[in-house]
Amino acid sequence: MSFSRRTFLRSAASVGALAAAGVSAPAIAQAKPVRIGILAPRSGIAAAPGENGIRATQWAVERFNAAGGIAGRKIELVIDEETSPKDTIERFSKLVQQEKVDCVQGIISTGIGLALGPVVEEARALTIYWDGTTQDGVDEKIPNPRYLFRSTDNECEAVMSSLLTIKHWKGQFVTVAGINPDYSYGRNNMAAFVAILKRFNIDHKVVTEQWPKVGTMDLTSHVAALKAAKPDLIFSSLLFADLPVFMKQAHAAELTKGTKLVFPAAGWQHTLMKKEFTPEGMLFGHNTLYFDNPNASPLAKEFVAWYEKTYKDYPEWEADRAYFALASYKAAVEKASKAKNGAWPSQDDVIDAMVGLSVESLGGTGSWRKDHIADQTFVQGFTTHNNKYDFVTLGSFETMYSADLQKPPGANFWDWIKTAQFKV
Repeated sequence: MSFSRRTFLRSAASVGALAAAGVSAPAIAQAKPVRIGILAPRSGIAAAPGENGIRATQWAVERFNAAGGIAGRKIELVIDEETSPKDTIERFSKLVQQEKVDCVQGIISTGIGLALGPVVEEARALTIYWDGTTQDGVDEKIPNPRYLFRSTDNECEAVMSSLLTIKHWKGQFVTVAGINPDYSYGRNNMAAFVAILKRFNIDHKVVTEQWPKVGTMDLTSHVAALKAAKPDLIFSSLLFADLPVFMKQAHAAELTKGTKLVFPAAGWQHTLMKKEFTPEGMLFGHNTLYFDNPNASPLAKEFVAWYEKTYKDYPEWEADRAYFALASYKAAVEKASKAKNGAWPSQDDVIDAMVGLSVESLGGTGSWRKDHIADQTFVQGFTTHNNKYDFVTLGSFETMYSADLQKPPGANFWDWIKTAQFKV
C-alpha cells in the first residue's frame, strides 16, 4: 500500500495527538504487547551494520521479555527495511498507521535520517535513531525536536582520533593526507581533523585529499596519488565495504609501510580488517562498542558470547546503538509508569522521562541530552596482531565520553572547536 506524505501526516498527526494528550487505551488493551517498529538496512553497503542492530534488538527483546517485558507488557518487534529516503518514509508511515507501533527505532544513513526527521515530528510518533543524525553537514536542521531522539554527532569519532593523534604522535609527522568518502560525513571528518590540528598549533601540511565515491571498489588511482604525495600520516573515515579493499590495495603498494594511519570509523568493518594487510600500530576506532574490551561489563560480555555462538561472528558498534535505543525506551516507559502509580504512560510522559535518562548499554553508559541527542562512550586505540583472531584488535586503547567530543546544544561546530576545553 502506498501513502502520500500529506495523507500520512494528516492521519498520523491525529493518532499522535491522542497519544500526546494522554488518551489511554481500554484496560484490556494494556495487556497487549508493546510494539516496536524497526527500520534498518538489510541489503547494500550498510547491510552488515543493519543486521548487527537487528540482532542486538532481538537479543534485548528476548532478555527483556524473560524479565517481564516493559512495565509488565511483552515486547513485539515489527521489522522493516531502510533503503531510499522515499521508500523508508513510506515504511515509517506503515509502521505508525497500519502496524500502530508504540515506538519506531533504527535508521543508519545520515541522508535518510535527515529526510525522515521532519516527517517524524509532523507525525508526532516517538522515534529513536540508532545512527542517522539530522545534520546537513555539521549544522543541525531540527534543533529542538519533540518526538525524535538522535544518535551522537557523526564527528565524535573524528574529534577523538584528532585528540589521540596529538597526544601520541605530536612532533612525529608534518605531511598529512586524507582519503575519505565523498559526502558530508567524510568531508566533515577530514575538516574536523585539520581544524583540531590547527587549534593545537600542530605544524602540518595537507599534501593531498582523495574523495572516492561511496562504494568505489577500485581505489588504485587513489592509492597511487597518496603514495606519490609521500605523507607522514593518512587520515581516513572510510567505513563501508570499500575500507578493507583500500587496505588490501594500500598494503600491496606498500603505502602503509612506515606511515601513520588514523582510521576513526574502521570498527564498522573490524572482522574484515585482516592481519595480512592491516598493520599494527594504526589508530583504529570502534565507536561505542569494542567487542574484545577486557574491561567490558558482564552485560556486554554476555552479548558478545551469545553473538559469537549464534552467528560465528563478532558484533560492531551498531549493536550497541540498537540496544541503547530499546533499553532507554524501556527505562523511560517504566520511569513514567512509576510516576503514574503503575498506569501506562502517555507518549508525552515517555518523552519527558527520556530526557536526562542514563542507562547501561553494551558499550557503557548512555544518556539523553535535553536536545534529544545521545551521549555515549567511545573507544579508540592502536591495532595489534597479538590475538586469537585473523583480524586486528586493539593492543592499547582509550575511552572518552561524547560529552567531551560533541558540540553542546545549539552550538556551531566550527566555533565550538575553537574554544572547547578538550582533554589532550
